Amino acid sequence: MRTFLILFLLLSASLVAQEDILAKEYYKNGEYEKALIAYKKLYDKSPSNINYINQIVSTQQQLEQYDETHAFLESIMKRVHYPAFLVEMGYNYQLKKDQTTAESYYQKALLALDKQPTQVFAIARAFQTHSLLDQAAQAYEKAMALNSNFNFSIQLAQIYGEQGLLDKMFTSYINYAENNPSAISDIKRAINDFISEDASNENNILFKKILLKKMQQDPKTLWNALLSWLFIQQKEYNKAFIQEKAIYNREQKSLYRIFELAQIAANDEDSDIAKDIYQYIIDTSTSKDTKLDAHFNLLELEVKNSKKGDYDRIKSDYQTLLSEYPNNDRTLDLQISYANFLAFYLNETSEAVSFLEDVLKAPLSKLEQAQVKLKLGDVLVLQEKFNKALIYYSQIQRNLKNSTISQEARFKVAKASYYKGDFKWAESQLKILKSSTSQLTANDALDLKLLISDNKYEDSLHTALKLYAKADLLAFQNRNDEAITLLNKILEEHKTEPIVAQALYKQAQLFEIEEQYDKARHNYEAIITNYRDGLLIDDAYFHLAKIYENKLNQPEKAKALYEKIIFNHADSIFFVESRKRFRALRGDAIN
Repeated sequence: MRTFLILFLLLSASLVAQEDILAKEYYKNGEYEKALIAYKKLYDKSPSNINYINQIVSTQQQLEQYDETHAFLESIMKRVHYPAFLVEMGYNYQLKKDQTTAESYYQKALLALDKQPTQVFAIARAFQTHSLLDQAAQAYEKAMALNSNFNFSIQLAQIYGEQGLLDKMFTSYINYAENNPSAISDIKRAINDFISEDASNENNILFKKILLKKMQQDPKTLWNALLSWLFIQQKEYNKAFIQEKAIYNREQKSLYRIFELAQIAANDEDSDIAKDIYQYIIDTSTSKDTKLDAHFNLLELEVKNSKKGDYDRIKSDYQTLLSEYPNNDRTLDLQISYANFLAFYLNETSEAVSFLEDVLKAPLSKLEQAQVKLKLGDVLVLQEKFNKALIYYSQIQRNLKNSTISQEARFKVAKASYYKGDFKWAESQLKILKSSTSQLTANDALDLKLLISDNKYEDSLHTALKLYAKADLLAFQNRNDEAITLLNKILEEHKTEPIVAQALYKQAQLFEIEEQYDKARHNYEAIITNYRDGLLIDDAYFHLAKIYENKLNQPEKAKALYEKIIFNHADSIFFVESRKRFRALRGDAIN
């Protein structure tokens, strides 16, 4: 008997769920007569279900059965005390064009809060459902005034945002953050919908004014942190640095936030302020490890932005730092960076190889050995000692199977084989890497495989492909002028072959490195004009847009190119960034 009862209850619940789904489907499809019948059946089985009551009211209103709705709500309100039904009754009068009576019911709903402040959620939600935002805000404001334990700042902020009352919205979000520090990330995301990268944007200025006023009234590091965040959105990293220093000076806790700011500035190519921040960390920190990390990042920045006249000083800085931390287990990245500088900037490849071979003699983990061998292989490729480089790359694959660094090593095996003209072996390695767990490696592998497969059949001797691979190697060796010249040979002697588009693109990238932006622009425009249906078209649009935006100061041309990616190349890897840059140039708030 008990089993039968359980089965009966389960079956009944299942039938109700199916009927509920059917009713929703009718309503969604605009079949309101059927929806009304279905909801009335559900209501008969569960007459206290608020959702069914609301759905009957909404469905009747869709059918313009306002008198029936009034009678239904009146009968409900006689047996159920639920002040949100007063809102529904008022809205029903509003639909009948009787605004005076509607307002009287809205006021009754708000007055009900005097006795039952806890009903605020239902009442405010009912107002919001019908886009009665003023009344919804009044409900939350009144409930907070009645009970000091209530905090509806987040709900009010959302309503104020919909109303366009940005002053009140920002203030509510800030008040909520003040009482709920753990929600700061969510608050930033919400505010980010209303500000832009443009410091002169009215919303940005308003938000900053509110924070500065808060700071004057009640100094807290929270206001510094939010100001810093705003300045970061505006790419004013120097101003953000001032705020972060103020936070550190007051709290003396950690330099992590300042370190993070330096990395943000460096990634956004604001090298000067990034260097200043790293130097501040070096001067301020009492931790040797933190100082070492700052020194390392500062050196990496100086190398990236260096000219030949800086090389001797930078080499000396590396050596000084290595001597200061002779036995530190955190210096491996610094050692690899130094070897890279010796080989790729000073062209002291033999010294770099010897240095890395000495590093390998130290007690290292398998992963650390792999990191050193990966760089050692790169230096050997630089020397065009491909077979020796392949040995090191293969050791990594054997010792750390299926790891990310193993996949990177396999890609370097393919790249070294490609450089020396062994396209068949390179292609076999690249096929394996198509399913690499590292998206970057997989993408690089796919690009190189397409380059080889698209061009190896045009000429049995692979003349143009070999020239391109040689130019690619020269670029890897930082011999950019020679690479550009060799690519010119391809453009002049192989005009009808598909590799021309790739040669134009590679040459344009090298022109950008050499800061020859007009020449780069010419190449990208040639790709756009002559290879509109090719794989490189979105790359050309994007990089040309970046040149117009950042180097040639022609934002309208940049905007037009970003727009082409947005509307014509939605599957492009540049789509998200193009949309962001387009909106920024148009003056939109950036999500």
